[in-house]
Amino acid sequence: MNVHIIKKHLLTGVSYMIPVVVAGGICMAIAKIFGGAYVGVAKGTIPYFINQVGAAAMIFVVPVLTAGITYSIAERPGIIPGIILGYICTDIKAGFLGGILAAFLLGYLINALKKLNLPRALKGLMPILFIPVISSLLIGLAFYLFLGTPIAILQDVILNWMKSLQGGSKFILGGIIGAMMGFDLGGPINKTACLFCNAMLAEKVYGPTAAKIIGGMVPPLGIALSVLVSGKRKYNKGEVESAKACIPLGLCFITEGALPFAASDPLRVIPASCIGSAVASGLVMLWNVTSTVPHGGLFVVPIMGHPIYFLLALLIGTIITATILYILKPSIKENIEETEDESELNSLDIKF
Repeated sequence: MNVHIIKKHLLTGVSYMIPVVVAGGICMAIAKIFGGAYVGVAKGTIPYFINQVGAAAMIFVVPVLTAGITYSIAERPGIIPGIILGYICTDIKAGFLGGILAAFLLGYLINALKKLNLPRALKGLMPILFIPVISSLLIGLAFYLFLGTPIAILQDVILNWMKSLQGGSKFILGGIIGAMMGFDLGGPINKTACLFCNAMLAEKVYGPTAAKIIGGMVPPLGIALSVLVSGKRKYNKGEVESAKACIPLGLCFITEGALPFAASDPLRVIPASCIGSAVASGLVMLWNVTSTVPHGGLFVVPIMGHPIYFLLALLIGTIITATILYILKPSIKENIEETEDESELNSLDIKF
């Protein structure tokens, strides 16, 4: 099975899952803002009902993830079996790991069922009867009888390890997430870090999500600050104009705003982005900043846990990226002089 195809299916599932997490997370955050930390037990109040809406949405995180992956593999016939198996994985505590495995088993089983050579009278019943019943029954029984328990144990091990991290271990994990976010700025490595953080968010571990968000915000903001400080001494006119767009993009957690700079000068921009993002994400994890929402940038900071620490870490990471770029980037004047020196040397070449 091709790794790129697997990643495509996973990212499709995540793309369907994220709106569910956003809706649920924001509702729960709003409820806590108006109802306090114990809003979940304040029955009969408006904040309590808002929290209930958010909690209801979070129940469907794994089912929607599973259905999205199954849909990517087997198209429309995979949606209903995916929802069913996703709910089963939630019920037996197999979580996102179980949901992902169930989706792939379902998807390829459904594709095999599609190839069965049935009489014409029965073919019309395949998508509404045979496929959902057979696939849900076989994979569902497999999870209840064999697969569910070991996956649930593995899930508990991962979650307990995440929750047990303290001090330096938290900083290191955050640093790894941040460095991955800042390395290819929206590419496969960045998306891998996002997938891990979104999976942790689905299991109500909220620290990695804050690390992910800040890791994606630092590169464009750090580049913008570097251009603001250095100006036309180290950046050409086109880069100065592009940097203006980096500010809103960075604030909105759109890491791709840094791509033009990374493409034109990868040996300087990528290390600066990685280091700045790693420090900021490490600090966020160390300071126990949390986010119940996977996207939104500056707009979701007010509903984060410890938002002041998030903003402080963002400032530190941005300054680090800008400082490294300021040190590494040569001035344009030096570049011109080097070019002129090279042209003079070329003019002295002896031709036979």
